This record gives sequence, C-alpha cells and structure tokens, in this order.
Amino acid sequence: MSDLDLRLVRYFTVVAEELHFGRAAAVLHLAQPSLSRHVRRLEGELGVRLLDRTTQGTQLTEAGAAFLPRAEALLRSAAEATAVARAAGHPSRIVIGYMTGLIVTPAVRALRVRCSDAEVQHCFLGWGEVSSALLEHRVDVVVGRLPFSTEGLSVTVLYKEPRVLLMPVGHRLAGKEYVTLDDIADEPVPRFPDPELNAVWRIDPRPDGRPAPDGPLVESLEDKLEVIAAGEAVALVPVGAIQKGLRHDLTTVPLEGADPVPVVLAMRAGEENRRLLAAFRACAAEQLTPQLPPADQDLS
Repeated sequence: MSDLDLRLVRYFTVVAEELHFGRAAAVLHLAQPSLSRHVRRLEGELGVRLLDRTTQGTQLTEAGAAFLPRAEALLRSAAEATAVARAAGHPSRIVIGYMTGLIVTPAVRALRVRCSDAEVQHCFLGWGEVSSALLEHRVDVVVGRLPFSTEGLSVTVLYKEPRVLLMPVGHRLAGKEYVTLDDIADEPVPRFPDPELNAVWRIDPRPDGRPAPDGPLVESLEDKLEVIAAGEAVALVPVGAIQKGLRHDLTTVPLEGADPVPVVLAMRAGEENRRLLAAFRACAAEQLTPQLPPADQDLS
C-alpha cells in the first residue's frame, strides 16, 4: 500500500468543495493543468476515480463521495498532530483567541508580566470559529461569547454582558432611558444561518411564546450593521460588541428583561493545568470586566 501524499489529498478536498477545477486552482494558487495532474496522481495511487468532469461541471464519483469525509478528517488529524508536537516543543508559547468587541489586552499584558519567558500571540476569531479553532489547535485559549459548541472544551464564565438595543439614529425608540422586549415586539431582527444563534441573539421565541419578527439574513457583523443602519431591522446585542466610534448612523439604548450574555474563557478539556493556560485564566479573571450599558449611546 502506497503512502498518501497529504498535499494531494488537500488538493482533492478543495476541488470537491468548489466542484470546479478552475476555481479550485485559483484557491490553491496553482495552474489548472497542474491541479488536474495532481488529482489524477491521487486517483492513480488510490486506484479509483474520484471526480467526473461533465458538461454540467465537476462531480464527485461514488468513490469520491466516500473518500471526501475521511480525507477531511485525515487533514484535520495531521494539522492537530503538527500543532500538538509544536506545542510540546514550545511550552512557553500561547495563542489567545478572541471575538468581536472583546478586548483581551489587559489580560495579555498581565500575562507577559507574570510569565516573562512566554511567547504570547493573539488571533481574532469570527462567528462559528471558536470550537474549531480550539479543537484544531489553531489557538490555545479563547475569550468569547456563548453560544458555541463546548464539546471537548473546558469553559469558565468570566462575566456576563448586559444587552442593548442597536438601532439607526432617528429610530422611534432612540433616546429612551431603556426599552423592553414588549417595545420591540413588532421590530424585525436580523436572522443568522445557525438556529442556535437565532435562538440566543434574536430571543426567538420571545418569553410570551411569540416568534421574533424576521429581518434580513446576515452572515457577518458588517452585514448586520448595514441592514440596521438602513432601517431594515434592529438588533439585540451585548453592550461590548459595538464599539463607540464605529458608526455615526447607529445608536443604542439599554434593553431590560433580556438575559445577559456570558463571556467565557474556553480551552481544550484536560489542558487546564498547563502553566501558561492557568496563568492566563488567572489574568483574565483579574483584568477582564464587563462594560456597563450607557443610555442612548451615539456610536459616532
């Protein structure tokens, strides 16, 4: 049995994702003929055809569809093995992940003082990246907001953030001392592709059982800000998620009657006693605190 070339396996997974050799070649920064040769070489090593080219485009064969999830798992396992080896070889290195609006600088500074030998790096993580970044060993610890999958992770609550209503300047509720869910019962709220995110960030369903009115589908913070500024929706956000100075056309008002959002420290289960992780957990507990919601905060 020949050994699989992981580089060729990765090339196949990108073609399988794009289902187009031209687009896959662009993603991989390869010439298309070269990519085709690499895939044929992998097929030769396996002794099966993985992809079919048709007039409708590129399609997975039955063998390709069976191989794809195992190929992806193989690449994840290889990346994890590499990361574990590097971590063991560099015990004084830590990579700290963080999410939008969460400032980890005070804790990072404290860690550098406490562990002066440490090589401390940080990495911004977008929606839906927390669990995968930890489990794939791209980061060692994350300061983030629930919800995200906590399977295989150790999670400690640092504090809870109150929520505010984010709306365009000039909205009928702008300038109020506070608002409640009843005040926005008929206001559309942006939707997310993930049902769990919808349940938490839209408070859907509402406490009285009514569904939250549907706003536009968004997949990024930037999309959400645009639809809110355009008057298409309002949003129920943690106070720390929207920074002052970000937009002149948006404002916030404190929201009462909504559960606060937990800000947590997450790391891989079983690694809680690693020296740098334990030190960073202590620094985060000491240095990271919630912001208080200002009344009618103009974001200009």
